Amino acid sequence: MVDYLVFLAISTAIFALFGLGLNLQWGFTGLINFGHIAFMTLGAYTTVLLSFKGVPLLLSAIIGAVVAAILGLVIGFATLRLREDYLSIVTVGVGELIRLVINNQELPVGDTWISGAFGIQSYTIPLSTTPNLFFRLVMIGLLSLLMLITLYSLFRWVRSSQLSQIQDAAKKVSKAEFTSRLIVGLIFGVLVTAIYVSGVIALYNYNPKAGLMLLVLLVLAFVFWRLEILVRSPWGRVLKAIREDEEIPKAMGKNVFWYKVQSLMLGGAIAGIAGAFFAWQLSAIYPDNFQPQLTFDAWIMVILGGSGNNIGTLLGAVIFFAYDAITREVLPQIIPLDEARLGAFRIMVIGFILMVLMIWRPQGILGKKEELTLGK
Repeated sequence: MVDYLVFLAISTAIFALFGLGLNLQWGFTGLINFGHIAFMTLGAYTTVLLSFKGVPLLLSAIIGAVVAAILGLVIGFATLRLREDYLSIVTVGVGELIRLVINNQELPVGDTWISGAFGIQSYTIPLSTTPNLFFRLVMIGLLSLLMLITLYSLFRWVRSSQLSQIQDAAKKVSKAEFTSRLIVGLIFGVLVTAIYVSGVIALYNYNPKAGLMLLVLLVLAFVFWRLEILVRSPWGRVLKAIREDEEIPKAMGKNVFWYKVQSLMLGGAIAGIAGAFFAWQLSAIYPDNFQPQLTFDAWIMVILGGSGNNIGTLLGAVIFFAYDAITREVLPQIIPLDEARLGAFRIMVIGFILMVLMIWRPQGILGKKEELTLGK
């Protein structure tokens, strides 16, 4: 049970990172990206191939993020001066193009070249060796600090909506919003506690996956913190203005094209970092690990939680993987279907949930209706 919770925590954190990149591009800037997996693929393969060349893992992951950002720059210069629907068409093609090129290209793995279709195995993974007791206690201390900061931030987030409701009626913070924040805060609190307990056990009786879990959670917390600062800055307000009506920031003298390119590059870099962690989690990567379906999984997470809301993206990732875990265990006991049909049925169910959500609450669970971009 502990190992499974650690696995779920890693998967959720990786795709939360992946979704945050997409949310920056679409939720805050209005850029429709249907090939987000391309950035993850470049980040994963760059990190792994550089590690075979002896490049330190941290530097490999950073270079992977830079390569993914450069892809965003190339796509941006090729499409963003045209109509916005060109971006969605091009990104789908780029995502598949990169996967197919890797599948049919020989890759430099160490001193040899191998076919990309055979995949890459036996590469170095962070914190794979068992550390001494002191270092394990330090890791547990970092996890404890991260848990306390998370719980305190959740408390402040829920409390802020209650104080706004009481003190400032002009903000029109409804009871429904406070209730939804309270429920989300409680869910996150329970999950954080469960992950913390599992993490402490796995770190003390050292499991390499627990070390990876701590690392990805720390990176996710840092990226989330910096993104929250960015989207509340003047830069972030320009992105929102572009999303609503790009003619207005143009009239104010803003270089709309360059802001879009920056958003595409930064979102791509974040997805590249997620790709590095995805490769480390899998321990062996193949081109088929980077199917277009992963892009649409990220869209599901962003839409569920609410576009233009970073906490909503985290919530969407939690809901998605909770649904995935529960249905994998429960549905086979209820519905007598083979594995292939059961997988198709699970996709149908989450599609139905999305349809109901779009009717009942099109802005997502935590999204704001006035910031909705679906109708544009």
